[in-house]
Amino acid sequence: MSEKPTPEDLLVIQEQLGRTPRDVHAISYRCPCGKPAVVETPPRLSDGTPFPTFYYATCPKLTGAISTLETTGMMAEMQERLGTDPELAGAYLAAHDDYEAARDALGIDVPEVKGITAGGMPDRVKCLHSLVAHSLSAGPGVNPFGDEALAALPQWWSAETCSPKDVG
Repeated sequence: MSEKPTPEDLLVIQEQLGRTPRDVHAISYRCPCGKPAVVETPPRLSDGTPFPTFYYATCPKLTGAISTLETTGMMAEMQERLGTDPELAGAYLAAHDDYEAARDALGIDVPEVKGITAGGMPDRVKCLHSLVAHSLSAGPGVNPFGDEALAALPQWWSAETCSPKDVG
């Protein structure tokens, strides 16, 4: 369940990203250490820029672990299966629909991002970061590839806090 970010959350996210966070709408997932790990961003930023990436991973340990996973060839294998398994393709399309519905629930109409979600959904696998962020936020069973990638990750949170500095 999403929650509005506190001023302390925003400081942690700034430290995690190494920059001021843009238009954080909510925290959609916290690491077991309690720090924000995935945020929700509205589909139009305050400067007017369309922004289709609703779920955005901020925890540097999580994003680092996902980056390592992306080097293993997992995305190519997923893409191949997507083209040969109609049931999997249907589940991935449903994940795309879930992602878009969650973003649309904010009630901000942004025609430029209509039908565009993240991670390559619904017909490509191009960013495990987005897919894992969706799985962590929506819960298990919603995004099949996000769930697979999440299951392949080490316990990124197990060594100290997820924030580079102990902020908040």
